[in-house]
Amino acid sequence: MCDKCNNSLSGLKPEDFQKEVQGKQTNLYFLRNKKGFEVAVTNYGGALVAIMVPDRNGKVANVIQGHDNIDDVVVTPEPYLSTLIGRYGNRICKGKFTLDGKEYTLAINNGENALHGGPTGFHARVWDAEQLDAQSLKLQYTAEDMEEGFPGKFTATVVYTFTDDNELVIDYKGTTDKKTIVNLTNHGYFALAGLANPTPTIDDLICEINADHYIPIDETSIPLGPIAPVEGTPFDFRKPKPVGQDIDADDIQIKNGAGYDHCFVLNKKEFGELSFAAKITEPNSGRTMEVWTTEPGVQCYTNNWGEGHRGTHGATYPRRSAICFEAQHFPDSPNRPFYPSVVLNPGEEYTQKTIYKFGTTN
Repeated sequence: MCDKCNNSLSGLKPEDFQKEVQGKQTNLYFLRNKKGFEVAVTNYGGALVAIMVPDRNGKVANVIQGHDNIDDVVVTPEPYLSTLIGRYGNRICKGKFTLDGKEYTLAINNGENALHGGPTGFHARVWDAEQLDAQSLKLQYTAEDMEEGFPGKFTATVVYTFTDDNELVIDYKGTTDKKTIVNLTNHGYFALAGLANPTPTIDDLICEINADHYIPIDETSIPLGPIAPVEGTPFDFRKPKPVGQDIDADDIQIKNGAGYDHCFVLNKKEFGELSFAAKITEPNSGRTMEVWTTEPGVQCYTNNWGEGHRGTHGATYPRRSAICFEAQHFPDSPNRPFYPSVVLNPGEEYTQKTIYKFGTTN
């Protein structure tokens, strides 16, 4: 913990995040770079509660949706709000998968499917925290064998680093003592215009996604099967366009997702390379954010189910006031042998790196 926390750019206070939850201590941690900008994180769910970056005129604002106290983080109407997600991000069809001939059954928490590791997944756990330096925080959580139905005692380690280039770097590692499946991600709800009451819509955001293909879904958001080309569809973001341009198009895939809630298959020269995934530009403020990741896909979600609940310092979060880029493997991968594998064996190490780089444009 830094000794200047009460002078935080975000106005957040550590004492508002200090509580015993699940028999562990929660707290608030600040990452500050040499430019004086700030990221704030709580170890409950690894939730990002502030990313303070400037607009084209130097005005600093919080560009991620969160809460200003631990009680609201724990009982938020949106349980995945800007949190870490595990053991398995996205959906698993009917909450069932098979490993080595044995069928496993998970909690059903999204229609008839399992979503984001279950109702008490990694987003709803208190992580052990260690501030490595002024710009880095290490979080660790060990999920017991069969926790939320997943096999294997799995230890996840996540390091948040805020660089002097205003990059939020997220490094993930994980090990297991039994064969399991792993698909970790971060569910940041980004609002580049800045939080407000109400937080502005993302319709005017200019978005680019480095993907020639995406994964069509059925009415329960489970993949229909093969990947599909984005060309000629509302999912073509290969050239920058406003998010709102096609978000309500007369298209069955848009209807199935209630907007954008689809996994884009990122263009990669080689599997696992750290490469450009997406970029958004907020035209009024000039703020930009680039996404880089080692993952094969990124789930773009446009907050289609937001209900305007209250958040940080009285801000409200209406429908489509944030956009998420969840770097990950593909949904329902355990049941799709033709997708990249999400299986982790004992003795292997799960790794992932995702970068959210903030900047400005004229």
